[in-house]
Amino acid sequence: MYMKQTDSRINADRQNSMNDKEPFVPIYQKLFDYYRNAIITQQFRVGDRIPSINEMMRQHGIARETAKAALKLLADNGLIVQKPGKGSFVTNFGPLKKVWAIVVPFFSAHIEELIFLLRLEAAKSGRELEHYVDYNNWQEEIRLVGQLINQQYEAVIVIPTFDETETASFYTRLKSGGTVVSLIDRTMAGSYFTYVIQSYDLGVKRGVQYLLERTNGALAFVKNNIWLNRNMVQELMRETFQGFIAEDKNRHQSIIIDNVRQITRELIEQQNISGFFCCDDTDAIRVVGRLKEWGYAIPEQISIVSYGNTDLARYFSPAITSIHPHSVEMVHTTATIIRQKLDGKDVSFSQYVLQPEIIVRET
Repeated sequence: MYMKQTDSRINADRQNSMNDKEPFVPIYQKLFDYYRNAIITQQFRVGDRIPSINEMMRQHGIARETAKAALKLLADNGLIVQKPGKGSFVTNFGPLKKVWAIVVPFFSAHIEELIFLLRLEAAKSGRELEHYVDYNNWQEEIRLVGQLINQQYEAVIVIPTFDETETASFYTRLKSGGTVVSLIDRTMAGSYFTYVIQSYDLGVKRGVQYLLERTNGALAFVKNNIWLNRNMVQELMRETFQGFIAEDKNRHQSIIIDNVRQITRELIEQQNISGFFCCDDTDAIRVVGRLKEWGYAIPEQISIVSYGNTDLARYFSPAITSIHPHSVEMVHTTATIIRQKLDGKDVSFSQYVLQPEIIVRET
């Protein structure tokens, strides 16, 4: 079925190129791109046999020379090895590189800190760390992870995209060979593979508890909707925020704000907002700036809690009360798992959930 869909796409691309006068791409090149992507994303794994010339001709409706050219290009790029009389097989890509990689959905103050700490841990083992961005796109995450495994990186560390409904099956069937693959920071569907994550749920509860004890008015949850696609982590945080407030005996009201720019002085007064919970330190700083401009006393009139405890929260004035995710411990544990795997230990069920705590400061 997958092949037939791909065949249709290849033929459709050929027709579109003719209709739209796009640059001509030979069919063998499109076929090579398809099989290259299938190998990278582990639809074909190391040692798997890929279709023969006759099978390609039948499946894709192409000429023999086109199939031969696609196979030759795959072999020339080191993706397959051709064994006369037996077929073409996905090649073993050689010894591991002494390089670690981290794949992230975007850059933020929190992710920047994780990358910095991982680079220090890699250096302790005499390794380099490279980082790659998938722009919160699950297809790009799968492509990058598969490519780094095929290129024999010693370790691939992944902060998953915010919608893991599409990537869970990929990690479930993933065969990484000698490469250590571990998720870090979060996962919503990670029961089948190694991870070191934090409990965002608990972090939100501790932040809300702090606000409930210090305020009398409504509490606002400030979302960050800058990234594309679904944000499952933020959905969990919002649900926890609303559920925990609903259980409060003092009957605080919960308000959801989609973006910092929606916060106005009128909104604060009309809704009697006395506390803000921000999903990251950057948004908390933007909220503080608005409140100071409008003359609100912090925290006497309005209290603020953010999530991340990065340098932004620590060194901003006023210093921001923030949820501390224990990034140092998270990174150190991940590096320990990698070293154990390289030493020959079985780390397939190494799964850790860290418990965030609140660091009370001036807000």
